[in-house]
Amino acid sequence: MRAWVENDILYLHKDDVPEYKKTGSVVRNNFFWALRAIAAHSPYDRNWEFDPEVWVALQRMLLSFMESGYLSLRETQLEFPQHTPIPEVFCSVGTWAGEGEL
Repeated sequence: MRAWVENDILYLHKDDVPEYKKTGSVVRNNFFWALRAIAAHSPYDRNWEFDPEVWVALQRMLLSFMESGYLSLRETQLEFPQHTPIPEVFCSVGTWAGEGEL
């Protein structure tokens, strides 16, 4: 998921957050609701925002879903812009996006 930090707020790109689908995968829907539960702001068709107070919870949740193997790495890993620091709490679930990907 494309991610970046501005003014101590972590943003997830609107096109990368999971979608809730009534008849969709239980795991993917649980992932959606778990992310949404700790998001500071999760409007439809806009970027989601996460306050620093929940970053540890977000990191643990992403790591848990990542290790389960039910979702792809692309869905559970945070991709930060090249040449920007990854916050320490996200080092285990973060990477840098390839050139031109953000």
